[in-house]
Amino acid sequence: MMKIALIGAGTMGAGIAQIAAEAGYDVNLMDIKDEYVEKGIGTIKRFIGRKLEKEKITKEQHDDILGRINGTTEIKDAVEGVQMVIEAAPEKMDIKKELFKKMGELCEKNVILSSNTSTLSITEIASSTRYPERVVGTHFFNPVPLMRLVEVVKGDKTEAAIVKKAADFCEGAGKTPIIVKDVPGFIVNRFLCLLYNEGAYQVQDQIASNEDIDKGLKLGANHPMGILELMDVVGIDIVYYALQSLWESTKEERYKPCPLLREMLDSNRLGRKTGEGFYTY
Repeated sequence: MMKIALIGAGTMGAGIAQIAAEAGYDVNLMDIKDEYVEKGIGTIKRFIGRKLEKEKITKEQHDDILGRINGTTEIKDAVEGVQMVIEAAPEKMDIKKELFKKMGELCEKNVILSSNTSTLSITEIASSTRYPERVVGTHFFNPVPLMRLVEVVKGDKTEAAIVKKAADFCEGAGKTPIIVKDVPGFIVNRFLCLLYNEGAYQVQDQIASNEDIDKGLKLGANHPMGILELMDVVGIDIVYYALQSLWESTKEERYKPCPLLREMLDSNRLGRKTGEGFYTY
């Protein structure tokens, strides 16, 4: 069974680590501080604990899943002996390129180097490593344990065999992969970012109450969740940087972030994770 490393123990990194461990993979979960690693593992323990309480898994399965996850703050230790590294760091190109440079230096030549980026260019990320042909995008969706899709993104130099191995990993973890060209925002976020921006502008322009804006999409377009509710789950910071990235890469005004999102970011109203976003929690 493949052993993987997750670089970044936040919401996405912890979620990917969880589904990998549930599928039987051994996982090294790494972040830059012990407290971040502990928080990520704590999140996984809560998810798995709820499954045990609901009798969806046995106590033995619960213990086995958690036993497959190892936390560390050292990237060298995280990537040792793994067959695949998945980067789930903040959505900033300079951070990702620095990580991939290190990953290329530390990993064996046959290791898959993957990014969970939602909007950034896989080709540009790959340019920072000695092995661009081994770099692929695996864009999971939030919350990872519940969302079925993964966008597998092929960079300009990504080998077809690497794309297949990444897609096979996703299927092994219970997800449905789709193969996507390396374009800004890939498939899903090109749609979602337009909805995010429009939702924020409707709030800013006081077109309706937050609740009614969300009811409009849920009842009028059969969306399972309102767009404001969704942004609060995803995180206003993630939404803002995704839009910013799309705007910078496409120069299309439709992706220019609504000023309200910047205001919410600056005041730390990031959604569920800070207790306040478009709603209060």
